[in-house]
Amino acid sequence: MVSIRTAPDRQLPRRLLAEFIGSALLVTVVVGSGIAAAQLSPSDIGLQLLENSTATALGLAVLILLFGPISGAHFNPVVSLTDWLLGRRTAACVSVAVMVSYAVVQVGGAIGGALLANAMFDRRFVELATKQRVTPGHLIGEVVATAGLISLIFALSRTRRAALSAAAVGAYIGSAYWFTSSTSFANPAVTVGRMFSDTFAGIAPTSVLPFIAAQIIGGLIGLALTAVLYPDVADTADAAVVPHNALHPGE
Repeated sequence: MVSIRTAPDRQLPRRLLAEFIGSALLVTVVVGSGIAAAQLSPSDIGLQLLENSTATALGLAVLILLFGPISGAHFNPVVSLTDWLLGRRTAACVSVAVMVSYAVVQVGGAIGGALLANAMFDRRFVELATKQRVTPGHLIGEVVATAGLISLIFALSRTRRAALSAAAVGAYIGSAYWFTSSTSFANPAVTVGRMFSDTFAGIAPTSVLPFIAAQIIGGLIGLALTAVLYPDVADTADAAVVPHNALHPGE
């Protein structure tokens, strides 16, 4: 979410660690609250979704505040990809290697987060989800959810309201659980992670690639929309969510 274009190499390991832990905790929140919801409200799917979405919205906001000053709290390969695409015209453009490094640790952390949730709730440590989610409506929902997320993140950046991003992004994801048919995964790393828990929040392996494809399409739509509405968004993308040098302006 915060741009990584200006990150000095000496700070990259610390930022990658923050992305790994943040992505892991995000999926732990999503999967763990889904398991708890199914146990607490076994006969009420609507209540389960309310419990799951509330925990996810609040947890995501906290994680953005916690890790934003370090890594930018991307936690999402589509956000990192979009940040790179927006910055290609600038001299400080992030390298492809750094963008890929972010994506790798995000996916690895997401898988670890699902395994942690499984362990906390005394489930099999490693399991594969069986919940099939691919329908035309679900894929459209993922396009819409991801396009809205990307537009929101970089609109806040462009209008210098990055300080509101923790609350705004959390609120958006929480609401998108309800207004999209897919319950708004909107994140390839989270999608892969949720494949490793056969629970309320799981997604079958055969549904993962179509979901990721829809998320990438949604991210590109969100990028295009942002570029049209805010033509100079690339000049201010560094401020998305929480500026990564907020704690150490001299770095």
